[in-house]
Amino acid sequence: MDSQRVWSFVFVSALILLAYTTPSVTAGDIVHDDENAPKKPGCENDFVLVKVQTWVDGIEASEFVGVGARFGRTIVSKEKNANRTRLTLADPRDCCSAPKNKLAGDVIMVDRGKCRFTRKANIAEAAGASAVLIINNQKELYKMVCEKDETDLNIHIPAVMLPQDAGLSLERMLLNSSSVSVQLYSPLRPVVDIAEVFLWLMAVGTILCASYWSAWSAREAAIEYDKLLKDAADDIPSDKAFGGGGVVDISTTSAILFVFIASCFLVILYKLMSLLLIDLLVVLFCIGGTEGLQTCLVALLSRWFKHTAESYIKLPILGAVSYLTLAVSPFCIAFSVLWAFYRSFSFAWIGQDILGIALIITVLQIVRVPNLKVGTVLLGCAFLYDIFWVFVSKKVFHESVMIVVARGDRSGEDGIPMLLKIPRMFDPWGGYSIIGFGDILLPGLVVAFSLRYDWLANKTLRAGYFLWAMLAYGLGLLVTYVALNLMDGHGQPALLYIVPFTLGTFLTLGKKRGDLGILWNSGDPERPCPHIRLQQSLDLDEDK
Repeated sequence: MDSQRVWSFVFVSALILLAYTTPSVTAGDIVHDDENAPKKPGCENDFVLVKVQTWVDGIEASEFVGVGARFGRTIVSKEKNANRTRLTLADPRDCCSAPKNKLAGDVIMVDRGKCRFTRKANIAEAAGASAVLIINNQKELYKMVCEKDETDLNIHIPAVMLPQDAGLSLERMLLNSSSVSVQLYSPLRPVVDIAEVFLWLMAVGTILCASYWSAWSAREAAIEYDKLLKDAADDIPSDKAFGGGGVVDISTTSAILFVFIASCFLVILYKLMSLLLIDLLVVLFCIGGTEGLQTCLVALLSRWFKHTAESYIKLPILGAVSYLTLAVSPFCIAFSVLWAFYRSFSFAWIGQDILGIALIITVLQIVRVPNLKVGTVLLGCAFLYDIFWVFVSKKVFHESVMIVVARGDRSGEDGIPMLLKIPRMFDPWGGYSIIGFGDILLPGLVVAFSLRYDWLANKTLRAGYFLWAMLAYGLGLLVTYVALNLMDGHGQPALLYIVPFTLGTFLTLGKKRGDLGILWNSGDPERPCPHIRLQQSLDLDEDK
């Protein structure tokens, strides 16, 4: 179908805007790079996020998130061990000189600036404060470290940095009420959140479904091709050739160009990230998601409504459209529109994942790698692309471009919609576990190719390549999440782990079994032509 080819290119263009596996976004973004900050006795705390729960006139109020300083006493991790303490506004506000009144165990709130963080903490402690909240002059959080020449680091009270908007809210509370009290604690993250398990199952399940659909279509095309060869070996219509039917094969050149085009799109997103651009991406995602959901539903329902699926009506511009497609389309459009309208709600991730999975499955059905050479070039380029824009880009742009774009730090929203996400269920800091479409789609192209090859070569599951490619992908993604947790939530490029596992397994097995030449060059198993088998059968009959 020509329309299918058009949509496949639309999908691929949209998916160039890849969002890769990044850490779940907690409240507040820590911007200070402290890798070179000195650590010394009295200034060697680990940086931890801190919850600041408030009570106004005895009634529980807002909760804010800050970050603990490198210096000072460590903050308790359990809420039951944290004391509720009265909050006092510093006078002078910067706390660079002694407060006018004794604090008697109060938590003091001070403004950032005019003197060092450690000086503020020392003055607050000398005045009797039990903790100091330092309000940043920007909306981001900032890691408070010690300077190289600092010596007065014997600080016995905790120091916490809060973002500017939290400080404004606390100040309004203090000015408009008779009493404000706070409680500081830093709950620990679970080693593994069940959201990551479900996300792993979603990614593996999506590739599994897409691979079987792709292989089934390829086998049906091969059967039809065999029939055509039997009926008319010398007169085969070009549009019925094996591998046709609306399928787009990726070439080596397009695989190489991918990394450059994707990089250009990523830089554009990074430089022009805004609420308007996010809205544009949402529209594109809704268009692609609608078509993907429609394609999947039509393919599924056509098994029960075969006559409706095979009956067509000719429409202007769209051409021939089946009655089943017409029946399903309004539902798909309504679903996408409702998701776009409610995308800021807590439950919107469900709709986003449904649209995303349908879109990925449809793309993996339409777009294919013809052989292992193209698959290796594609994944190799994506491997380098992932590493550069997650890690190396920090040297050029002073921040990870991939993570900034994926989280939508400059847009005022939750980031681009081209990713699957699940809310972290047992994480006290909330947020989402997310994976970009590219981390499923690109390896999925190679995994789907392995199953198509196995079926056309009549290989068993164990003797084929699909089972091992799926296991390799699942293991690579699992290692990604292990690395994510071991590195304290710092963004990890999933393809850094997935590509070596998937390609390494495929290439090693192909070499060991002697199939690497066929896999690398043609990608199709050697199959005797049906008309030759027919002629051989006739010859045998004549001999008898």
